[in-house]
Amino acid sequence: MNEYEKQAYLEIQAWKQKMLKKPKMVQRLTKQVQVKINEKIPDKAHEIMTDAIKNFVKMTLTGSQLMTRKSDDPTQSLLERDKLLAEKLSAYRRTAVIEGAGTGAGGILLGLADFPLLLSIKMKFLFEAATIYGFDTKEYEERIFMLQVFQLAFSSAEKRAEMMKIIEEWDERKAELIEMDWQDFQQEYRDHIDFVKMLQLVPGIGAVVGAFANYNLLDQLGETAQNCYRLRVLSKR
Repeated sequence: MNEYEKQAYLEIQAWKQKMLKKPKMVQRLTKQVQVKINEKIPDKAHEIMTDAIKNFVKMTLTGSQLMTRKSDDPTQSLLERDKLLAEKLSAYRRTAVIEGAGTGAGGILLGLADFPLLLSIKMKFLFEAATIYGFDTKEYEERIFMLQVFQLAFSSAEKRAEMMKIIEEWDERKAELIEMDWQDFQQEYRDHIDFVKMLQLVPGIGAVVGAFANYNLLDQLGETAQNCYRLRVLSKR
């Protein structure tokens, strides 16, 4: 490893510790509030979110509309790849902020439309991230890996330890993960973002909440994707 790769390795270890921390009191209280709010949300709103997750993610696994070309330059250093990812994340984050503010200002109907739109932005970013680090998104197993990254980014604290282990042992475990547990996948994602995204439906504050939430959700995904792909790249060193 060169000096930058050694520093990246230390950053990965710090990130892992942060991801595996037990939930704080405020997070537990937020979960309790979320449950109460969810009970008051119309079933139709929950159905739209669930269907959006399941259908779009399935399409991601089997379709080609989001696929990007495999990296043309396998000689790129980790530093160069990290810089390129930072540029891509900045662009996708801006798009997510604009989309969140626009749909958040439009009331309940447009607020609900934000859910599949944001999911699309996140998935496209993951395709970009995989390509930047030299992984071929035309391969089915790489698209499965992307979903593991996605789930790690947006799972409960209790679920993260399991997902982290899958990421770290990917080469040994990928053969047993050719099928997704859709119920678990969509429930973890919904539980993670429901609270803040439901606030986006509240008149008067929807635009601000939508922009703020989308910025942070893309940031969270970007950090997770970077460290997961760094981990795979450095494991080959």
